[in-house]
Amino acid sequence: MIDTRDPTYYKRIKLWKDVTAEQWNDPRWQLAHLVTDVETLSRIIPLSTKERADAEEALKLSRFQVTPYYLSLVDASNPDCPIRLQCLPTIGEIEPGFGDLTDPLGEDSDTPVPRLVHRYPDRVLFLVSEVCSMYCRFCTRRRHILEHSSKQLAAEHEQGIDYIAKHPEVRDVILSGGDALMLPVAMLERIIQRLRAIPHVEIIRVASRFPCVLPMGVTSGIVDMLRKYQPIYFMTHFNHPYEVTPQAAAACARIADAGMPVQNQSVLLRRINSDARIMKKLSHELLKIRVKPYYIYQCDLATGIEHFRTSVSKGFEIMEVLRGHTSGIALPTFVIDAPGGGGKIPVMPNYILTITDDHAVVRNYRGMMSSYTNPRERDCTCSTAEAIGATLAPELAKNSAYLELVDGRRVMLKPQV
Repeated sequence: MIDTRDPTYYKRIKLWKDVTAEQWNDPRWQLAHLVTDVETLSRIIPLSTKERADAEEALKLSRFQVTPYYLSLVDASNPDCPIRLQCLPTIGEIEPGFGDLTDPLGEDSDTPVPRLVHRYPDRVLFLVSEVCSMYCRFCTRRRHILEHSSKQLAAEHEQGIDYIAKHPEVRDVILSGGDALMLPVAMLERIIQRLRAIPHVEIIRVASRFPCVLPMGVTSGIVDMLRKYQPIYFMTHFNHPYEVTPQAAAACARIADAGMPVQNQSVLLRRINSDARIMKKLSHELLKIRVKPYYIYQCDLATGIEHFRTSVSKGFEIMEVLRGHTSGIALPTFVIDAPGGGGKIPVMPNYILTITDDHAVVRNYRGMMSSYTNPRERDCTCSTAEAIGATLAPELAKNSAYLELVDGRRVMLKPQV
C-alpha cells in the first residue's frame, strides 16, 4: 500500500519527480498528462517483456487511459497490486471468454433514443458522455468509447431530454456514461437545469468515478453548480480500500458538505476484492468518509473480461461474512445485472428456512435458528393507499396487478410481450 499522507508521495516516480504539488493537484494538469500508451506506462510501472507485449496486443482492440493520480497508487513491489490489476491491459482481454456478450446488459434494445436506456418504469439511464478519465479494464461499456463531436453530443442530449419530458412516468434520471463529470461544467449544467425544469423529474443522480481516480477533479466549481439543483445524489465507484486516500476523502467531503448523499457501487473482481475481509474493510473506509456502500455488482459478461469474473458463490460467501459481522449501514446489496436486459437482481443467502401461516423459521449469520410468530389479524389494508396510488403515473399504477394476485383478486398475471 502506498502512503499517500505525504503530499509529495508521487515524486518517488521519476517521470513526475519535478512536478510541483500545485500542478499535481490541478485537474487540468492531470487530464493533460493522461497515460495512454504502454511506453509511458512502462516508465511508471516496471513491466516485463511479456507484460509489455501482451499490453500492446490488448490495446489493438481497446483504448487505454489512466490518470497520473491513479497510477501513482500502484505498488510496484507487488505484481498483484489491486490498483495495477485494474488498469494494466493484459492478454486476457483478447482471449475468448465463456459466455462473453458484446452488449451484456441488453442496453441497446432498451434505448429509445441515443444515449438513453429506459428499462425500469420510473427511471432512465442517461449516458451523457462516452469518455472517462480512466478506462477500467473490466468496463461493461467498452463498445461505447466513441468520442463524438460536441455538436453531435449536444444534439443527442436534446433528444434524451425531450424523451424524458414526454414520459411522465420517469421520476429518476441517472447521468452517467462514460463519466458524467468529464463533460464541461457548462454543458453538464445545461442538462441538469433542463431536467430540473421537468415537473415529473424528482431525483437526479450523477455518476462519476472522479472521487476515486481523479479526486482533484471534484472542484468547488462543479460542486457549487450541482448544489443549485437539489435533490442530487452522487454515485461513485471504489473497488478496494487502497483507493480510499486522503485525496479521495477530501473529494467526497466536498460533495457531502454540499448536501449531496454519496453512494458507492463496487464490482466484484477476481484477485482484486474477491475476499470478504477486503470488502468489509472497503465498506468501513467508505463510511468513514461519508460514502454509503450501495451495490456490489457481479462482474458482467462483457467481451474480454472473463479473467476478472468470480463465481456467484463467491459473492454469496462475502455477503454471508458481512451480514452480522459489521453494522447494517456497511452492507451493500449484492446484485447480478441480468444478462440480456433483465435488470438488477439482488442475490443473497437464504435466511428464511420455512414460512407457514402461523410462523416463519429464520436463521442468523451464525446459524442460530428462530421462529417468528405471525399475528392472528392479517388485514393489512391502508386507508391512504388508494389516494396515493391515484397520484402515481399510469405506468407505475400497473404494479397494482401484482397486489391483486396477493389479495386474491386475480389468479394469473401474464408478462406482456
